[in-house]
Amino acid sequence: MTPFRVRWLGRVDYDEAWDLQQQLFVGSDDHLLLLEHPPLYTMGVRAKAEHLLVPPDELGADLRRVNRGGDVTFHGPGQLVGYPVMNVAGKRGGGMADTVAFIDSVEQVLIDALADFGLAAGRLPGNPGAWLDPGTAEERKVAAIGVRLSRGRSMHGFALNVNVDHRWFDHIVPCGLVGKSVTSLRAEGVDVDLEAVADRVAHHAALHLAPDRPVDRQDVAWRRTPTDLSPFSRGEGAGEAIKPERSTNVRLASKSREGRLASAGVTGGFDLSARKPDWMRVKLETGPELLRLKKLTRSLDLVTVCEEAGCPNIFDCWNEGTATFMLLGDRCTRACGFCLIDTRKPGAVDSGEPDRVAEAVATMDLSFAVLTMVARDDLADGGANVVAASIDAIHRRSPGVGVEVLISDLKGSAESLAVVCDARPEVLNHNIETVPRLQRAVRPSAGYARSLGVLARAKAAGLTTKSGMILGMGETFDEVVGALADLSAVGVDIVTVGQYLRPTTNHLAVQRWWTPDEFAELKRIGEGDLGIAHVESSPLTRSSHHAGTAAAAAVGFEVIR
Repeated sequence: MTPFRVRWLGRVDYDEAWDLQQQLFVGSDDHLLLLEHPPLYTMGVRAKAEHLLVPPDELGADLRRVNRGGDVTFHGPGQLVGYPVMNVAGKRGGGMADTVAFIDSVEQVLIDALADFGLAAGRLPGNPGAWLDPGTAEERKVAAIGVRLSRGRSMHGFALNVNVDHRWFDHIVPCGLVGKSVTSLRAEGVDVDLEAVADRVAHHAALHLAPDRPVDRQDVAWRRTPTDLSPFSRGEGAGEAIKPERSTNVRLASKSREGRLASAGVTGGFDLSARKPDWMRVKLETGPELLRLKKLTRSLDLVTVCEEAGCPNIFDCWNEGTATFMLLGDRCTRACGFCLIDTRKPGAVDSGEPDRVAEAVATMDLSFAVLTMVARDDLADGGANVVAASIDAIHRRSPGVGVEVLISDLKGSAESLAVVCDARPEVLNHNIETVPRLQRAVRPSAGYARSLGVLARAKAAGLTTKSGMILGMGETFDEVVGALADLSAVGVDIVTVGQYLRPTTNHLAVQRWWTPDEFAELKRIGEGDLGIAHVESSPLTRSSHHAGTAAAAAVGFEVIR
């Protein structure tokens, strides 16, 4: 039986959540996304303009018109938003989806969750939501509901006011209900944080929306305020390098990272004296082809992620005549807990880089080129135009050569992502890297929902999509399966899964070594149970390893030599 997949995602931009919803909507699994938005007003299909009490440019927040029912409402900090994207039963088990019964169930979820905090909420006929003292002169709305049902599936959902700033509601007629007031848990004397409310809502949603179903619950460990990332991000050096034949020690880079790991339930790690298992020991091999390619990349002033990230497959790939080129320099504006890339201030953008990459691809006689990039949050477009120009240059110089691009989240910009998608790479890759619970410890400047949104947008643009995870940082087997299910739900075609190797003592510790049998089982589940076209899963798998083979297996890309 397919689980009911519940995700607490923390704070997520509305447009990113919308893209994620749309891609989940075209699937068949049942999901509940729980999150919080930055300040935003939305207007349903029947919303009246006069219910905006100030001009849109004076609202102090973004405004979106959406295809749900209901009128104008506010979303923002201190408000729990829930999006059930799921199959809705028809009347008496068949036919058109029973909208009334579905809304009743959502209302009951909210009523029961509020009861857990001592608030007796109820219904107000004709006005979906959760109300306190309904039918009296003191009636006030604590939660709004606005859904859309189509082809037997739901999207949009509910908004429950926990500790929201009520001044945001002064700019609108909430839900179009003239003369009716809005309240929140805090206004009713209940001081509780959003995560606690999300927990109770998730519990009751499983009971009322997916009874007798297994529940796959995963939460993003979430901080509200920025924290100092690590000595690595401050440019204090990479730390002591780890000897290739040894595993990692338990020393962490900073108190902030320790705190993020502790909040995610991860402590300790392998002692420095513990040896790696045999299957993780890579035989050092060199050869004339490896030396030739090193000389070529140096002569063209190019950077390869193979060297910069300390990939264990460099000898395998380079001796086969393949390499992954890293665009936009060798300095990244982020400091992910697993990555060896330099984090000092990046240099200027090199306008000649795309043509030099295309020359290298042609000179190396590649049939499938892989391009990755450092995160460039210092650039307005996040580096998208350089990536797109490199794709175009390769396609012009070497017609028939496939191009895979492994991109950052481009700061969540739909416009920047569209620039890359319009260049039509054969594969667009963006890695989620780890399971929801470990996101803030592993990549503190990124977001799980944002990454799924990037993949959803790329899939909606008609591209073959790819993502990957590295294991051994504290995740469980079931959590990995749940993350694979999320990737499948947004239409990802190719997934890579490999073992994490700690590059220096300033990086996250290895918590355990996953066995070859476990990696094989993840491949079976991903392809067999979840329907992902191709899963590359082994201890030494890396995101770009066997990229052309994976593309051929997943979507039939034809290798032309």
